[in-house]
Amino acid sequence: MAAAILVIDVVNDTLKRDTPLSRAVRGFLPALNDFLVRARSQGRRVVFSTDSFLETDPLFEGRKKGWSIQGTEGARVAREIHQEPGDLWLPKRRWSAFFQTDLDRTLRQWGVDVVGVAGVTTHFCVLSTALDAFAHDFRTVIIEDLCASFSEPVHRTTLENLRAGELNPYFRIMTGDEFLADVG
Repeated sequence: MAAAILVIDVVNDTLKRDTPLSRAVRGFLPALNDFLVRARSQGRRVVFSTDSFLETDPLFEGRKKGWSIQGTEGARVAREIHQEPGDLWLPKRRWSAFFQTDLDRTLRQWGVDVVGVAGVTTHFCVLSTALDAFAHDFRTVIIEDLCASFSEPVHRTTLENLRAGELNPYFRIMTGDEFLADVG
């Protein structure tokens, strides 16, 4: 099986503040970096997809300030992530990495049939991307120990709801180690 890893929204803006989400991301960053090294050694492709909003985006109406603004350092892949020259950086304007991007075409050109999704937030952007991967007929795995939500209960509930679903074996929840052993 040809697999790719999609790392969603692990950006500098998330890590510049002290929040429950930033603490959760900092907690899995060492494991994510190790996982990516091992995945690349198995020949897996890595895609970093990050929010890239306009300051005038309707998403920010009624809010004080935007985040992950297109062209800013805050919208780039977090400095703490070890990127390699062969990795792809794919800015996105909405929650799913597939929405109005060429991700589907890129994965198909690479011969990918399995997609592992990690990053933030489990219940929103990770889930949107994973569901779109599944809708594009990729076998899909959410890598549970390499993603986080604004709270641990939201993260766990999202994963448990998906585990209870009937999409297995095409849509699965696994740890990073399980993914590498099963797909590797």
